[in-house]
Amino acid sequence: MGAYATVYADWKADPEGFWLKAAEAIDWAEPPTTALDASDAPLYGWFADAKVNACWNAVDRHVEAGHGARTAIIHDSPITGSKSSISFAELRDRVASLAGALAARGVGKGDRVVIYMPMVPEALVAMLACARIGAVHSVVFGGFAAPELAVRIEDAKPKAIIAASCGIEPGRVIAYKPLVDAAIEMSEHKPDVCIIFQRPQGEAALGPRDVEWHAAQAGTAPADCVPVGGMDPLYILYTSGTTGAPKGVVRATGGYLVALAWTMPNIYGIEAGDVFWSASDVGWVVGHSYICYGPLIAGATTIVFEGKPVGTPDAGTFWRVIEEHAVKSFFTAPTALRAIKREDPNGDRIRDYDLDTLQYLFLAGERADPDTVVWAQQHLKVPVIDHWWQTETGWAIAGNPAGIELLPVKPGSPTVPMPGYDVQILSEAGTPAAAGELGAVAIRLPLPPGTLPTLWNADDRFVKSYLATFPGYYETGDAGMIDEDGYVHIMARTDDVINVAGHRLSTGAMEEVLASHPDVAECAVVGVADELKGQMPLGFLCLNKGCERDAETVIAECVRLVRDRIGPVAAFKTAIVVDRLPKTRSGKILRGVMGRIADGRDWKAPATIDDPAALEEIGEGLSRIGFGRPG
Repeated sequence: MGAYATVYADWKADPEGFWLKAAEAIDWAEPPTTALDASDAPLYGWFADAKVNACWNAVDRHVEAGHGARTAIIHDSPITGSKSSISFAELRDRVASLAGALAARGVGKGDRVVIYMPMVPEALVAMLACARIGAVHSVVFGGFAAPELAVRIEDAKPKAIIAASCGIEPGRVIAYKPLVDAAIEMSEHKPDVCIIFQRPQGEAALGPRDVEWHAAQAGTAPADCVPVGGMDPLYILYTSGTTGAPKGVVRATGGYLVALAWTMPNIYGIEAGDVFWSASDVGWVVGHSYICYGPLIAGATTIVFEGKPVGTPDAGTFWRVIEEHAVKSFFTAPTALRAIKREDPNGDRIRDYDLDTLQYLFLAGERADPDTVVWAQQHLKVPVIDHWWQTETGWAIAGNPAGIELLPVKPGSPTVPMPGYDVQILSEAGTPAAAGELGAVAIRLPLPPGTLPTLWNADDRFVKSYLATFPGYYETGDAGMIDEDGYVHIMARTDDVINVAGHRLSTGAMEEVLASHPDVAECAVVGVADELKGQMPLGFLCLNKGCERDAETVIAECVRLVRDRIGPVAAFKTAIVVDRLPKTRSGKILRGVMGRIADGRDWKAPATIDDPAALEEIGEGLSRIGFGRPG
């Protein structure tokens, strides 16, 4: 860890000097004179005395530097069969035009705008247009139902909503406009205007509040960039799966730009002119940081992909995009990779494409099981780098800094803490854990630039949710350990650590073992109530496509695997084979819901579920083996 250790030590020795140096990569209207503002601790701020504009740094400065002809955005939509590209100069003009349309309708600095869009370039144009005039955008994932959208409208109180007429998924068109109308009807707050981008696959009828995307821009003057304060919010992003009052993560402008500018070359190995692809959605934090702002700030080309990893048309879709657009670094979720692995366990489709441009594959979003990492490394022949971060942090807490020094990959670990993050493993009492000991993962305050300074209009809730359990630390909600080499291992959410006869066990460690079975494509382990031992682990197994072996035989082998590798202490005795696991639309497995079904407790399917039929299958499978109830 020579080069990495030096960089990390430099940060630790002089955190403010480190980030002021990193801030030199940003164009400031008024440069910062100080880095950290600790005047309201434990609420910290970065670059509070500076002025800056995010859109200028992502778009205009590249045009002004003579790179206007460089490709900024590639849109690849296998679901509609269309492809297009936008240069930085074209992007500037489109963004300035939409920003002018917003300004003409009274939207200005500090006003909120809700964006409800599918994966089309116009989604990025909308985000950048808000940033251009200092408005605060709040992107809501286009798959959310009207009630979920309504609570976000009520909390953010937007002056405007920007939406598409529809979204497109395999085999169906989803009308967005009726969902927007229903959400506005449910909310006490009413926006002044809705700007609707009409898609030919499903145009929407417009009402008195609505104006069509192009018509809104006709006759309005393009808007210039408006500098905002370093601590002024760039966006509000509501965490997925929230219930009751939504939790709006605030992203301060100055620190976010500095953090993203640092990560592109140092973590992802991306420089100006490179092609970067993050196969996520603009509704999630990854889409904000690494589809929109991060690549564009770096002057790189970003890919906006509308489709699925398999089924559009096959398990070779990802590799076709990488070959066709000469992708250098690719970022996706372990869930997507597992879906491909399940369809193509031998990697046959990978060999159909020339992937010579690909240098790195990055994974985040859920824990990357070692078997999937090894499978990808063997077939792609590039480093497969798991890294760990959260909606709240906005960028990687722990990772493998490929642009500084590519460290040895340890499957099952997102590698080491990044500069800015002092990661500690704490016991329930708040004392440091020994190397290799499981505990709560916490980060010593202050958090670095780019992370959340608070929640929207909810400072007290921010402190209670993240800072109260371990004073002086940010509580991540994850459980893990740090090994003797300093590598961080994220084993599960804290809630997924189960207590079996007094032994604290990680469901993630059991999933790691199960995923190593050659017939298992994907799995989940949940804790269920047990009168004798308190809790017992219960496994769910999805088998590889084409597996013809008897399910009971595979289950028996998996039980033996866990016993052999973790030991009898795990008390792993029961598993069922299912065709699919219930997931949120961001790809996270609904382990909590599955556990409640297994225990026979009341449960409610969240509005963010990706596949409702999977819950029914889980319930039916559990009822067959004596757990829970069907449905």
